[in-house]
Amino acid sequence: MATPLRLAFMGTPDFSVPTLRALIEAGHEVVASYSQPPSRSGRGKKERPSPVHKFAEELGIPVFTPTSLKSEEEQQKFAALDLDVAVVVAYGLLLPKAILEVPRLGCVNVHASLLPRWRGAAPIHRAVMAGDTETGVDIMMMEEGLDTGPVLLEKRLPIQPEDTTGSLHDQLAALGAEAIVPALEGLADGSLSPRPQGEDGVTYAKKIDKAEARIDWTRPAEELRNHIHGLSPFPGAWCEVDGERLKLLEAEVTDGSGTPGEVISDHLSVACGTGALKILKAQRAGKGPMTTNDLLRGFPIPKGTVLT
Repeated sequence: MATPLRLAFMGTPDFSVPTLRALIEAGHEVVASYSQPPSRSGRGKKERPSPVHKFAEELGIPVFTPTSLKSEEEQQKFAALDLDVAVVVAYGLLLPKAILEVPRLGCVNVHASLLPRWRGAAPIHRAVMAGDTETGVDIMMMEEGLDTGPVLLEKRLPIQPEDTTGSLHDQLAALGAEAIVPALEGLADGSLSPRPQGEDGVTYAKKIDKAEARIDWTRPAEELRNHIHGLSPFPGAWCEVDGERLKLLEAEVTDGSGTPGEVISDHLSVACGTGALKILKAQRAGKGPMTTNDLLRGFPIPKGTVLT
């Protein structure tokens, strides 16, 4: 890029890291990284910094982990960075107006949907669960509304029947990293003009509730495949087999019929409200994901079993 920008990066999970890496490789001056505070987990409840926090520290970038950006002290600290732009990717904190107005070129968000569809917290999960055939990444100028800002650049990606939230997560993270550099270049030199989002087709990707994860076998097979893939790998759609919880992670629509939830083949095909699903990957409690063949070797689920 002809003129490197002075910027702050604001992100937390694995999804954000490829974009930060792309900004560094493009020669931008990342003077600060903001991330959610370290979580406490594992034996001894040790503090575990987020993926962005760890990556930024490895690069020698100062890391800030405020619990809020609403205080005057935090806003003054942010203003003192003297930024051209802030890049935000799955940060997890709301940016108040006083923060949004600080950078010379504004705050830019990498959002994993084709806006205005799937504004909000869980756009990848919701797109798969709804059976969408296309998704993508929008590079958006941020404003006070929830993902309502105008779009600078869009990259599209088809959703295949075998895609899960996990597989799309990785593809979209890479797509966001690919899009951010030309988007910033176009913003800086004026060659890209943000276009307002349309008013039609607005949907909200509400946070995934674990209560949604239980499988209702009376639903059609295609809907259930989307449900299973949308919740894979986390939190995992589940059912019970003789009182034991089993997460189903991958499935394909197949021929067959029977009582909803009934196993109708020796290879774990299950009857649905209409049609059937062949389970391809599953996970028992306390064990890792495994193919159906591996699962059935140690955990037989004979034809005629009813999953609930």
